[in-house]
Amino acid sequence: MIATLQIFFLLLAVLVVVAVAARRLDVAPSILLVIAGIGLALIPGLPSVELAPELVLLVILPPLIYSAGVAMSWREFRFNLRPIFLLAFGCVVFTTCAVAAAAHYFIGLPWAVGFLLGAIVAPPDVVAPLAVARKLRLPRRLLLVLEGEGLANDATALILYRFAVVAVSTGLFSLGEAAGTFSAIVVGEIAWGVVVGWFSLGVRRWARDPRVEITLSLMTPYLAYWVPEHFGGSGVLATVAAGLYVSWKGPLLIPSATRLQGIFFWDLIIYLIEGFIFLIVGLQARTLLGRIEAYSVSDLLTAVALTTVIVVLARFVWVYPAVYLPRWLSPSLRKRDPAPPWQWAFLLSFVGIRGVVSLAAALAIPFLTTGGQVFPYRDLILFVTLGVIVVTLVAQGLMLPKVIHWLGLAKDANIERSNEHEAELAARRDAIEAGRKRLEELLAGQEFPDEVVKLLRARHDHRTRQLVSDELREMVGEVKLELLQVEREFLFDLLREGRITDEARRRLERELDLEEAVVISRRGEGSPLPL
Repeated sequence: MIATLQIFFLLLAVLVVVAVAARRLDVAPSILLVIAGIGLALIPGLPSVELAPELVLLVILPPLIYSAGVAMSWREFRFNLRPIFLLAFGCVVFTTCAVAAAAHYFIGLPWAVGFLLGAIVAPPDVVAPLAVARKLRLPRRLLLVLEGEGLANDATALILYRFAVVAVSTGLFSLGEAAGTFSAIVVGEIAWGVVVGWFSLGVRRWARDPRVEITLSLMTPYLAYWVPEHFGGSGVLATVAAGLYVSWKGPLLIPSATRLQGIFFWDLIIYLIEGFIFLIVGLQARTLLGRIEAYSVSDLLTAVALTTVIVVLARFVWVYPAVYLPRWLSPSLRKRDPAPPWQWAFLLSFVGIRGVVSLAAALAIPFLTTGGQVFPYRDLILFVTLGVIVVTLVAQGLMLPKVIHWLGLAKDANIERSNEHEAELAARRDAIEAGRKRLEELLAGQEFPDEVVKLLRARHDHRTRQLVSDELREMVGEVKLELLQVEREFLFDLLREGRITDEARRRLERELDLEEAVVISRRGEGSPLPL
């Protein structure tokens, strides 16, 4: 236990150091974490850290998927369902087949083992590229499609993975039976996820305590994930459906106090999970290097290089027809949703970084088949999977900012952001006007003291004055943040002098913190999680 705690705090310290270094170097933390993990794994004397696949699939993955689902807009997810489906299902299946064919003809793996490898490396990881993409301000629809793909592609890959494991273990596979099982899993998981989301919101509304509600929100993804997984599904689609349901129905049912505390709680949880998981991915290098004595270095490097090239090229081959062919075949679609510029399709093709789900699936391969034989090529699949993750994460991850700059997508994002701000200002004006009309109705129907009337009307006047342009809002925000800091320092001086109690200082400080959160949110720096 002491050794485990020591390793935990060592990894936590590395996570903090890497996060600071990533900010200074302006590099995605996930890239540096994997590199740091590999470096730690190669240090003699340090204990090896093995990643239990059950820990990833049953403990770590559910909250990651659920938080992404809650942050996703159901309305925008539904509007982009076609490109999301083409990527999350079509591209994953196409990549799986492409890798299986290449592994069979060039590496010499049996077809079933090739499909297993393809299912493992087919789903791209969405965490690392989106961290860079949000920072560089990509067009919103690109982000939505990438997020939506990241929500659903793991489900497709894990279901294909289960079929492939059974095929390798038993030597039996029926396409018709697999298609029927796949359809049943998809329908059943979506229905279960909606039920879990509805139940979660109902119980949380009954609880009426932020701490209890946040605890229930943490339990929701596990309830959605574990039940389908236990019955042979993936659990991913159910968790996505639960998150999307909460995103759609939650804003009017979740109290503001719960939302404020929940945003901080979930931000911290997701930050720690993502950081540890990328660090531990790198730490698997020592474990895998000790299992591959049966293969030559040249064979291993060839397998990694070939698989990496195939997964990258397969995405390019799939994305361009998926973007333009439906519009060419359907004039109504072309009119309703015009084709995006080629730069968008190129970026969607380029963002194919593999991550932790692939490694967890590889580690979950059983050691023995159902016949009691050693599972064929298990160690080779593990090494190739880790190699593809490291190569795509480091190479494509480091190139992503330059690619985005070369494509000029930031200009489109700036125009889009300006239009969104104008629409936001119009919505704020309309909302304030609706409140003003209701206020005048109340004042006309009841007798209020003059001071109360002045305060109520002053609130609306103050909110109206806050509707300013981006440039003015930035200037006002900077000044407000500085004034809030001055007030905090003044309150601390009062506390030190004994003129107020510590409890009073905390209440006043919370009011300042809430006001600062509003300023930061209006500058576009707030969390997207509406929990």
